[in-house]
Amino acid sequence: MADSQLQMRKLWQPADPKATQAYSFMQNANRKRSRSMENWDDLHAWSVDNISEFWEEVFQQLPIIHSGSYSEVVDETARMDSIPTWFKGVKTNLAENILYWPDASDPSEATTTRKRDGAIACTEVREGCTEIRHCTWKEIRERTAVLSNAMRARGVRKGDRVAVVASNSIDTLTVFYAVTALGGLFSSSSTDMGTKGILDRLRQIKPKFVFVDDWAVYNGKTIDLCPKIGEIEAGLRGIEEVEGFVSMPRWQDKPADVSGLAKCETLASFLRSANGDKTPRFERIEFRDPFIIVYSSGTTGMPKCIVHSAGGVLLNNRKEAILHRDSTALDAEANCVLDAMLNGTRTILFDGSPFQPDLEAFLKLVSDQHVTDLGVSPRYFQTLATAKPPVIPRDVTDLSRLRRVSSTGMVLSEAQFEYFYDHAFPPHVQLANISGGTDLAACLTGDTMMKPLYTGGTMTAMLGMKVEVFDQEAGRMEGRTVLVGEAGELVCTRPFPTMPVMFWDDPGEKYFNAYFARFDNVWTHGDFISLHPQNKQFYMLGRADGVLNPSGVRFGSAEVYNSLDANFPDEIQDSVCVGQRRPQDTDESVMLFLLMKPGKAFTQDLVKRAKDAIARDVGRRCVPKYVFETPEIPTTINLKKVELPVKQIVSGKTIKPSDTLANKACLEFYYQFSKVEDLVQPRSKL
Repeated sequence: MADSQLQMRKLWQPADPKATQAYSFMQNANRKRSRSMENWDDLHAWSVDNISEFWEEVFQQLPIIHSGSYSEVVDETARMDSIPTWFKGVKTNLAENILYWPDASDPSEATTTRKRDGAIACTEVREGCTEIRHCTWKEIRERTAVLSNAMRARGVRKGDRVAVVASNSIDTLTVFYAVTALGGLFSSSSTDMGTKGILDRLRQIKPKFVFVDDWAVYNGKTIDLCPKIGEIEAGLRGIEEVEGFVSMPRWQDKPADVSGLAKCETLASFLRSANGDKTPRFERIEFRDPFIIVYSSGTTGMPKCIVHSAGGVLLNNRKEAILHRDSTALDAEANCVLDAMLNGTRTILFDGSPFQPDLEAFLKLVSDQHVTDLGVSPRYFQTLATAKPPVIPRDVTDLSRLRRVSSTGMVLSEAQFEYFYDHAFPPHVQLANISGGTDLAACLTGDTMMKPLYTGGTMTAMLGMKVEVFDQEAGRMEGRTVLVGEAGELVCTRPFPTMPVMFWDDPGEKYFNAYFARFDNVWTHGDFISLHPQNKQFYMLGRADGVLNPSGVRFGSAEVYNSLDANFPDEIQDSVCVGQRRPQDTDESVMLFLLMKPGKAFTQDLVKRAKDAIARDVGRRCVPKYVFETPEIPTTINLKKVELPVKQIVSGKTIKPSDTLANKACLEFYYQFSKVEDLVQPRSKL
């Protein structure tokens, strides 16, 4: 781990923890439950040691629109890997909860409180920030009603799947709400995913209808998607559940001509099936019933189809937005759709590259749209910081209304924390380094408005999430925690409402192997982390399957990245660090690949300085055995760095790369390193 003094630097302090909604929630719980909680740590401890009490308080104090009643919150004696049922007897509907607000005296009744007809619900912004379209709560409710009624007329019923291959837009949002209003299951794929990757997903879930954008714009390029629609239709031919395709217009005034595509019609044509019926109808389903299918990345195999429950996601989003982020109806959130609209907050739907037409346009949009909560990735910070000259957001525009920037998807380096507060954003802005994801439709660790933030960490385990750090060397039946400060596996040892209800078309074996095969009756998330002994923040050290282990010394790739980011910001653009262990190897060797900045040379002097820095910051036994230059580092289509395929390739495996990779051709470069001795031996003889 890097220098403890750096980690202990306090970067941000909440203005008044006692003025937060979380503090009010805690005081109400104290009165009702005869508790004596005083601070965030007390609240968290109660939430994980008394899960029924805590989640019932969330259900009662932060209600969702529902009908029915429950006799118990959850069976706390049930094994975690049995996927316990929560709030049995309660029925709800996701779309109804997003589009309306529960009546204060009777949560079975839907009202427009916090979601007035004329107020703006969402704002669609296209790449370049020139196409901006507002949509009021009344409009989004009517759009959802018409599309949902059209789907009903076409035979869509509870349990049917409807998929989109589409951008982040009002049309996509409307499909999502219309499907879930009927009790159906929504699923989405990005337009820039390869056809094979899309089909790997859709062939598994067999959707009744597939809604597809007719054009896409990304990074300044305009792409006709009609050929892709044809490829998807051909790939799904023969699956009887698939009834048709609907093209959604990228430009509202000129939809593409899809008359030549089999089984495809325009959105306008499909909507005529509703006969203009704008009456909203919502089928309330069991709390545990599914509403969405999401996917694992599929970077090394067929993607898993992860099914989430409506009730669990609704309740958890109430918790995260209100108790962790202190959200109100006056906020405006960019790239945080469900959290925002569920709680009456305006959301900004941004589609495209945030770097077009230049690096400042998106930042100016944040100011112009009065964004309070912004969701980005570490790659976004890196691009701004490494530009020539560097882009300083607080110098570009007025960020006085911005109160939080959330970062997820990759490990956020300590250097990026320092950059954020020392150079980039105003000191009042909270940097929320969050971790969780698709698998659990929630965060495991994240932010709070009741504690300070220190460099490099994620502030807290989330309420209701009993996060622990387990020894990776322990056997399945003897899972045990490590000493505070030591690194290990991120696990969750108590049930939570957003555990997936199942994997689609899986009797249970894939689900069990994904989360419960590693340690008995414990959710294993796959991240390598540590808990700081002083500030009690969690430090994300990389993926557990990417943990480096030369000669028994275990450390995370993120520790290497932290060192390189801090010491070589002007020379190294990016890096990927993996372990190599081929069948013939008796020990693991660490390989480091460096992507140089334009105009900067890869030299043996740089290699020496990089090794010296890693030895100093991480440890001498953590210095890579091999350091090479690379022309490209593999990433997913959302620019998340991918280590595992590189690790497998250099360890002698031949893999079939997934279409979820944005640049899978670059993997060919790494095959030569499976015979690394042939590359370094001639030099060693000189």
